[in-house]
Amino acid sequence: MNEDPYDVLGVKRDASQDDIRKAYRKLARKLHPDLNPGDKAAEEKFKAVSAANDILGDAEKRARFDRGEIDAAGNERPPQPPPGWYRDHAEAGGPYASDAGYADMMDEDELLGALFGRGARRRGGAGGAQFRMQGGDIHARLAIDFLDAVNGATKRVTLPDGSTVDVTIPPGTREGQVLRLRGKGSPGIGGGPAGDLMVEVSVGEHRHYKRRDDDILLDLPVSLTEAVLGGKIEVPTPAGPVMVTVPKGSNSGTVLRLKGRGVKKRDGSRGDAFVTLRLVLPDKPDADLEAFAERWTAGKAQNPREGMEG
Repeated sequence: MNEDPYDVLGVKRDASQDDIRKAYRKLARKLHPDLNPGDKAAEEKFKAVSAANDILGDAEKRARFDRGEIDAAGNERPPQPPPGWYRDHAEAGGPYASDAGYADMMDEDELLGALFGRGARRRGGAGGAQFRMQGGDIHARLAIDFLDAVNGATKRVTLPDGSTVDVTIPPGTREGQVLRLRGKGSPGIGGGPAGDLMVEVSVGEHRHYKRRDDDILLDLPVSLTEAVLGGKIEVPTPAGPVMVTVPKGSNSGTVLRLKGRGVKKRDGSRGDAFVTLRLVLPDKPDADLEAFAERWTAGKAQNPREGMEG
């Protein structure tokens, strides 16, 4: 018997969708099979957490669960009449008091709709009525690297039942984006189509790059010689390394724009990369540099903090 999904995720029944999403992400990170190889207990808990999120992470499914229309596994429940309903109608006489039980309470279409919901279909035939219903959606979460989100990749996701599916990550995928894989969800009933697999993507951070819409931001260390004299240097970008000219006399904080070196877009073009120069002095004291600074009169006269008083 499936546990109450609220208990599985450790949230109250009046929790917001954002609270539910945070609780699921925290547990999924802790219990994911890739992080707990060979740990069967963690794997079973991960399956339970994913199944609970499949119900509560979908606002419509959650509302249906709260109303008692589906159980903790997502299965349909027939509607329950109010207390005393059968007794009241039996005492009043009529068809509800017959020996046929409650078979005549509703017609066949109403019964079908109660049991299988709006997705059900009836097909007549010589062998009797057959019912078709689309399978439910499955929700999963996939953690990917920063550059895989920028450039695109193919990754494997583990489903709640332990099976795996290869997922194509489109270039430019963003944090929290949900990828729909049609027909990869729960199987349908009576030959009905399968549901979809909904994969929520979590994008990791990069050591050097940051993303702003379709642009890439990068702090680039430069030496004192490069900043003063200028010259060509190699700059890493998600689209590959590129040679860049540092202007002579560049200050720390100077920003260079590299067109077409940012995030790959759907049309094949890319955003831009913005490189901020950061002046870095030698790690160890340099006698020649110190002697030059002592002799450099203009340098002593310069006040880089002018205008900051008060």
